[in-house]
Amino acid sequence: MATVKLFAADAYQTQFEAAVVACLPVNGQFDVILDQTCFYAEAGGQPSDAGTLGGQSVLAVEIDGDGTIRHRVAAPLSGRVTGEIDWARRLDHMEQHTGQHLLSGAFERLYDAETLSWHLGADRCTVDLEMAEFTGAQVEAIEAEVNRVIRSGLPVLFHLAETEAELSAYPLRKPPKVTEQIRVVEIQGYDWSACAGTHVSNIGELGLLKIKSWEKHKKGVRVDFLVGGRALRDYQSLDLVTREAARALSIGQMELAGWTGRAQEEISGLRKQVKLMQEKLLELEATDLVAGAHVQNGVRIVAEIWAGRPADEVRLLAAKVASVGGAVAVFGTRGAMPNLILYRSTDVRADMGTLLKEALPLIGGKGGGSPVQAQGGGSKPEGLESAMELLVRGVLGQLG
Repeated sequence: MATVKLFAADAYQTQFEAAVVACLPVNGQFDVILDQTCFYAEAGGQPSDAGTLGGQSVLAVEIDGDGTIRHRVAAPLSGRVTGEIDWARRLDHMEQHTGQHLLSGAFERLYDAETLSWHLGADRCTVDLEMAEFTGAQVEAIEAEVNRVIRSGLPVLFHLAETEAELSAYPLRKPPKVTEQIRVVEIQGYDWSACAGTHVSNIGELGLLKIKSWEKHKKGVRVDFLVGGRALRDYQSLDLVTREAARALSIGQMELAGWTGRAQEEISGLRKQVKLMQEKLLELEATDLVAGAHVQNGVRIVAEIWAGRPADEVRLLAAKVASVGGAVAVFGTRGAMPNLILYRSTDVRADMGTLLKEALPLIGGKGGGSPVQAQGGGSKPEGLESAMELLVRGVLGQLG
């Protein structure tokens, strides 16, 4: 038995009374079938309503092929019951769905672009369009068009076409899959769509529609948009962020983009300066380390364990030590994940890769390298000192 759909006649009705026609157990819950309902069941890209029925939260709303609507609740219901929908959710869906009709109609009018599908998500909505590309200039044109129509305050009308002949009287953007008992939603004189969803009664209620992003999707374009309350909240959030940023920088909100570009250039320049200064400091540090190192057969062996120092910096320091000439760096970094880093000058006869391979088991590590440089990391910090001692003995042994 098809359920009488009160929302089709009045999308603004939030409360209703109905008779329970059936209450069917389903996996520990119950599907309640009513003679009439205000609850919209998910269909046509629009999610279902939420709310209460007989004092219980409605967990899901589904529609059968014959038009019967099922209301999922935790406990059985019988007799006459009162239902109430979540109005905030309903209004949001009405705004987004009507906004999609308007946006799709504008795309067809301006660019002859067919809407292939759409999605109403919890935070954003998208429409997939049959377009080869979508440019910034086109975005501005579409936004200007849809918001012009919103300001016009056109009524949103509903028609019922009982036969295919009656349906042919409406210039639908897309033909429906069925040909009888079709509900047509019209933005007066602007757009006609076969749709059973809930919509606002006047296009002016949408207030604002904003395209947030767009991207290539399959062979077309996917457009992400906000409308109504979602668009207002998004604007308020962005305005708050930009106002606070502008206040902190003592500039106007419209100056933020230019300031950001200049700041990026300055930061890039400062990073280069810092890198050059770090290189010079590491060269000086390497020179001091080599000068105070143990000498074996004319080769200076610099062995150090570093704590709280980034491994990348220690690696660069080891390379600087090796660049001095006649030197070997045997470095370790202390931490939960210890590292071993070995470098030698090109004029030193020693195999760093072989030495590292012998020491890695002491720190439970993996790694590798060449005769000139090698590095590895492990998971046993307690073995770091033993590994360093083994490496130093190995270097001394290879140097004779």
